[in-house]
Amino acid sequence: MSTINTQDGTEIYYKDWGSGQPVVFSHGWPLTADAWESQMVYLVSHGFRCIAHDRRGHGRSSQTWLGNDMETYADDLSELIEILDLNNVTLVGHSTGGGEVARYIGRHGCRRIAKAVLMGSVSPLMLKTEANPGGLPIETFDTIRAGVAADRSQFFKDLTTPFYGANRPDATISQGVRDAFWFQAMQGGLKNQLDCIRAFSETDFTDDLKKFEIPTLIIHGDDDQIVPIATTALATPKFIQNATLKIYPGGPHGLADTHKDQLNKDLLAFLNA
Repeated sequence: MSTINTQDGTEIYYKDWGSGQPVVFSHGWPLTADAWESQMVYLVSHGFRCIAHDRRGHGRSSQTWLGNDMETYADDLSELIEILDLNNVTLVGHSTGGGEVARYIGRHGCRRIAKAVLMGSVSPLMLKTEANPGGLPIETFDTIRAGVAADRSQFFKDLTTPFYGANRPDATISQGVRDAFWFQAMQGGLKNQLDCIRAFSETDFTDDLKKFEIPTLIIHGDDDQIVPIATTALATPKFIQNATLKIYPGGPHGLADTHKDQLNKDLLAFLNA
C-alpha cells in the first residue's frame, strides 16, 4: 500500500492514479478514499492525476487516539501534498472532506492550490448557534453519537437510507452501493468516528472560506437529508469571491454514486475551464 508518515507518526494511506494536473480528494464521514473511485477513474481517463487518502482513523490509515479534529485533518492533507510535491492542485471535498479542504486553505493557504470543489460540504457551519440560527440543534449530533456508540454496524446500515435518498419514491440506489458504504464505514475506528462527529458538526469554517483566493465550485443536492443545503451550500458563496453554485435537483448527499455521471462531467468541465 502507498502510505506517508506524518510528523506525529500517523500512517496515512493514499491511492495515486494517473499523471497530469493533480486532483486531490477528501472523503466524507465515515467513508474512505474508495468513495471517490468512480470520479478518479473518469478523470484519469481524461488526463488528470488523481490522489485520495483515507483520513486518520478511517479506512487503512492509523487509528490514532488523538488528532481527530479538523486542524489535524488539514495538516495531514498538507503533509500529503508536500511529500508528494504537488502543485497546481484542485482540491475536491465531500461533506466532512469539504470542511477538511476549507480548514486546509484556512491554515495553509492557496500556494499549491489552483481550484477547489466543495460537494455536500459541512461548511460554513452545521451546528445551530446564535449566529447560525438555521443550523441543526446539538441534539441531532448527540443522537448520531449515541447511535454509533450503541451499535455502529446497524447505525451505518440505517444511515445509507437518507444518505442516498433511498426513502424517496424514485430512488434507484442499489443494495450493493449501500453495502459498500457499510464496508467502508466499518474499517474506521470507533473512537475516531465518534470524535469526527464533533469535528464535522461543531467546527465553524467561516473564516477559512474567506481565505479562498481561487475559483471554487460548490455542488449540493437540494434533497440532501444529511447536510441540509440552506445553511451550507446556499450560505457559502457570500464568503468566497470567485464561487459558482451548482444545485442538483432532487440530489441526496451521496452524489458521487447517485449522480456520478453528472458529477464526473461537471468536475471535468470545471477542471478544464
